[in-house]
Amino acid sequence: MNSKYLYLSIDLLSVIVPFISSFYSKAPFYKKWKFLGWSTLITATVFIIWDEIFTRIGVWGFNPAYLTGYYFFSLPIEEILFFFCIPYACVFTYEALNYAFKKEDIFSKNNILTFILIIVLLIGGLLNLHRWYTSVTFIVLAVLLAYLTIKVKPTYMGRFYFSFLITLIPFLIVNGILTGSFIEGEVVWYNDHENLDIRIGTIPLEDMFYGMLLILMNISIFEWLQVRDKAVIN
Repeated sequence: MNSKYLYLSIDLLSVIVPFISSFYSKAPFYKKWKFLGWSTLITATVFIIWDEIFTRIGVWGFNPAYLTGYYFFSLPIEEILFFFCIPYACVFTYEALNYAFKKEDIFSKNNILTFILIIVLLIGGLLNLHRWYTSVTFIVLAVLLAYLTIKVKPTYMGRFYFSFLITLIPFLIVNGILTGSFIEGEVVWYNDHENLDIRIGTIPLEDMFYGMLLILMNISIFEWLQVRDKAVIN
């Protein structure tokens, strides 16, 4: 395979099985596309703006050797697709697990975990305000978790944590390749002055919380839209 199609191939391979499985008759995920479409569009807009700013100021960048060469402002088209393909696959996984496990809340201690995350992320973010990737990711995720806990009081957080744990396996593979595992160089490079310079293999630690924020934002909007839709119908 031509190396310039690597990032594009990762995007497409990440979504192809979830997309085909969306038409499974007993759990037809395609019927929820209208909710997923809006949640993904809203979240992707936020992340694309964030991505554009961080690319311009040198927090991270992209290796043209693994790109097709098409850009939207400073971002390769593959990076734009990432914010649609990966959330699709993760929200599908979340819904599939909801179908497989009927229990309302799989992880009953999720409030404790959320509280710990909020405290640790806030402290970590505030102590690293001079590191853009660390501070923004940690603080924004902490604020979202706090907002959901205090204002929304969702019943799905246990199911979210469970699905996120499951998606960590493909996450490590996808992000591992993007950050240089199994290939020469990397698809996405990081300025280690803007992060903690702690790596899981080749993956910056912040990527795990960035991914959690991306998926949680998608799922929280996805769930809110479904609740609102039911309220309108009733």
